[in-house]
Amino acid sequence: MELDAEQEITVRDCVSLDDFRQCVTLQQTVWGFAVKDLIPARFFVVAHKIEGQVIGAFEQDGRMVGFCLAVPALRGKFVYLHSHMVAVLAGWRRRSLGRRLKLEQRRQALERGIKLIEWTFDPLELQNAYFNLERLGAIARRYVPNQYGISSSPLHRGLPTDRLVAEWWLESPRVATLAGGESPSRSEVSRRIEVPAQVVEQGEQDLAAVGQLQQELQRQFQEAFAEGLVAVGFEATSGTGKYLLGRWEEQGG
Repeated sequence: MELDAEQEITVRDCVSLDDFRQCVTLQQTVWGFAVKDLIPARFFVVAHKIEGQVIGAFEQDGRMVGFCLAVPALRGKFVYLHSHMVAVLAGWRRRSLGRRLKLEQRRQALERGIKLIEWTFDPLELQNAYFNLERLGAIARRYVPNQYGISSSPLHRGLPTDRLVAEWWLESPRVATLAGGESPSRSEVSRRIEVPAQVVEQGEQDLAAVGQLQQELQRQFQEAFAEGLVAVGFEATSGTGKYLLGRWEEQGG
């Protein structure tokens, strides 16, 4: 019988050089980055020292199986956190460990009076889209073409690193309801942007098709966002993922 992850894993702040070095090893394992694209241990040290968040998930023997990294950010005088990375080893996915790390991020942020955490995600990564929008309650209303340039990670397949910006308003009723384990009422949906799962999954065989899909998604998202629509949910159906867009009435939490 599989052990309960809550009992088997300790989630805590990373504080030592060994912790930070394990973060480097884990990001290389998860994404397969070339050395030039890895965030080095010294950056994790800095993030910890400036009161960002370096939170790790550890097995009982001290081996790290997941971490998240966030740094303080400013927009004018508004202070928030930018969550740059969340990594979980393959054997620990689909066991709510990513959600547990994110909820610890939220708990710590709220203790400091921080109301917003942002991060970016690939609109082609449908599981991430579902997790961010449906499990956490984030929204998205910005699309950034090729944010990081062409990556060395094989997971990115040499494509432009287009990203949606997730906004996680920590005190909003939507987020608080989900954090408490309940389902919030859904915002009214006025548009859907469909992503054929087959094109994404078969991308290694037909990169041209994935590239065309990426360009079409960029067009649709930018058009919708220019009209004031916001990605407020994600619906997974047989063979298709659908971003649900509507009006957002909880701006600023």
